Amino acid sequence: MLKNFKEKLSTNYKINNSILCIGLDPDLNLMPVSDITKFNKIIIDSTKNFACAYKPNLSFYEALGSLGIKALENTIDYIRQTAPDKLIIGDGKRGDIGSTNEKYVEAFFEYWGFDAITVNPFAGQDSFEPFIKYKDKGIFLWCKSSNPKSEEFQNKKIIHKDKTIKFYEWIALRANKWNKHNNIALIVGATYPKELKEIRNIAPELPILIPGIGAQSGNIKKVIDSSVNTNSPNILISASRSILYASKNKLDYAMKSHKAAKILNDQINSHIEQLKK
Repeated sequence: MLKNFKEKLSTNYKINNSILCIGLDPDLNLMPVSDITKFNKIIIDSTKNFACAYKPNLSFYEALGSLGIKALENTIDYIRQTAPDKLIIGDGKRGDIGSTNEKYVEAFFEYWGFDAITVNPFAGQDSFEPFIKYKDKGIFLWCKSSNPKSEEFQNKKIIHKDKTIKFYEWIALRANKWNKHNNIALIVGATYPKELKEIRNIAPELPILIPGIGAQSGNIKKVIDSSVNTNSPNILISASRSILYASKNKLDYAMKSHKAAKILNDQINSHIEQLKK
């Protein structure tokens, strides 16, 4: 019986020989078919040999109302049935206080049964405290995002112990303290490898979810050099559009997604092996 999410993640790496997380972000404007459930099932079937996790971004489902929510439910059920060794991360970047947070916990962990969630920590510890008590669930705190304007808030300088640090560094420092159950993790965009390295130095033991590879042009080698602990990868590299929409042709999108996931996973594993030498 695994004691906490960190152990769960470590076991998952070994089973799948992968740290690739595939974002399931169905966009009707890009999909080669109009049925979200069908599309997601084919993507899962085509990529499950190369991934260790799937990450549905809830906005893509909520935007379609009840039909989207039903597709999300179908997708989660399908992963559980056909790829039970994969983690499912609910990407909603939730974070509130009081009774609202209790309902988020109930939705993400009790109803949907996600293995992990993404949380916005900018309201302080209140914004995710109710989640932490679920020791076998991962809490990914939004630390440094991949968008160009993230520096407006996340790079603001503050004073900590008579030293000037950036706000994203402060979040990483606090995350170490909050990690009493070994289930706190961070989110850092692949487009900021320098900042990623700074955060890894502050939080060497925390898992990091790294979006921005692929369509956002994050560099795999720089990401791995900046973040991998050679004793254990301890990261999840997330890609969405570059895999989901490797082809917009309904006749070959399964094959192209399969190929894109394999190539990316092989590249990731190759860079990790080189780092160990």
